[in-house]
This record gives sequence, structure tokens and C-alpha cells, in this order.
Amino acid sequence: MRRPLLLPLLVPLLLAAGPSEPAHGQVQLRCDGTLLEARGAAERRQPARWLRLSLGIEAEGATADAALASLQSRLAAVREGLRTLGVEELRVSSPQTWQRPGEGRRPDRVQAGLQVSGRVAPPRFQELVRGVGSLAGVRLAPVAVEADPAEAERLRRDLLRAAYRDALAQAGEVAAVIGRPLLSPLEVQLEGGGPPIALRAAAAPAADGVPPFDPGELEPPLSRLSLLVRFCAR
Repeated sequence: MRRPLLLPLLVPLLLAAGPSEPAHGQVQLRCDGTLLEARGAAERRQPARWLRLSLGIEAEGATADAALASLQSRLAAVREGLRTLGVEELRVSSPQTWQRPGEGRRPDRVQAGLQVSGRVAPPRFQELVRGVGSLAGVRLAPVAVEADPAEAERLRRDLLRAAYRDALAQAGEVAAVIGRPLLSPLEVQLEGGGPPIALRAAAAPAADGVPPFDPGELEPPLSRLSLLVRFCAR
């Protein structure tokens, strides 16, 4: 995997020259050498555990009652299809209606819609797209790939170690150049990470005989972490 772009080292060259007054609310860092500052970063891709799905269902009718009745029927078909796929955390929003003005000789119509969300195992991706995504009135939105939450703590520890080693390596290069190779960490500031990357998955039905929609082609979750470390080089 290509190494992420890192910010350059900032070398304030604060040589030991006696204590100075710290700014209000700040902690003074004591260093009997040269103060070096480096930013380290790390990222990891994780196996996909779930696909977070979101879809809309729409229907129309001459009246609000007719539109809602049609919407209710379509929701029943979608709900049955999702349950067949073993969808978990199924959520259905409250329906809404709106007027669609007529055109020419076409009379006014009432449209109704709602949103459905949940999560499904990656191997059911093809059935989700072709089986549920092709039902009447369904608009299948891009899915998001989710990692196993049970691995979050271990992943964070791994990212912390990798990011710190990255910062240490950068500071070590500068410390060697200035002839002060011994480094002691003085301060570490975590700068957070990023959520899993949202991905796009085609929802249009494919012709029979062509390769299926493959969950293995979806981009896996990506977690990032960066930190700022101040070292004393002696």
C-alpha cells in the first residue's frame, strides 16, 4: 500500500538557554537539548463485516389514500425481500406525501414515499441489488462498508503504535543530521482519525449471464490516525 503523504518536520531549534515564562494555560516543556516536532500518521484497511444499506420506496395515486395504499403494498414486498436476506437493524421511516401537478390532460397525482435502512452480510450483495433493488418503486442508494466493531480497540492500538513509530523515524532523521541522536518524547497530541469510506455500488439490474455484483470489489473500510509528538534531542 502506498505510504500516505506526511507533513514536513517542524524544527524550532529551541536550544537549551534557560527557562522561559510559559504562556497562560500552557505547560512548559523542559529540554536540555534541541526540541524537535514531528507529525506521524497511520492507516489500516479492514475486512468488510456488514453492508449498511439505504433505499427509498415511492408510489403514487389519484388521492393520498390511494398513494399510501400502494406504498404500503410495496413496502411489504421490500420488507419480505430484506428479511429473506437476513437484514438486521431494519428501520422504516414515517411515510410522507406530496402533490405532483398534472401536465396537459394528465390530472394531478399524489405521491408517497419513505426510507428503509439496515445492514446485511456482504455475500448477500448480489441478491440485495437484483432482488430488492429491482422491485417496483425502489431506489437503491449507495451502500457503506462497515468493519467489525469488536476489532475497534485493537485497531486503535495498532494505529497508535504505527503513527508514533512514524513520528519517531522522522524526528530521528533530523536528530542524526544535527548530531543529537538521543530522542526522548516530551508530549504527544492525538489528532483523531477518519470514518470508514463511503462507497458507491451500482443498483441497476444486469442482464442474465453477466458476472454478478461482487462485494469483494467494494472498497473496504479505511481507518486513519495521526498524532503530533515533541521530542527532546540530545
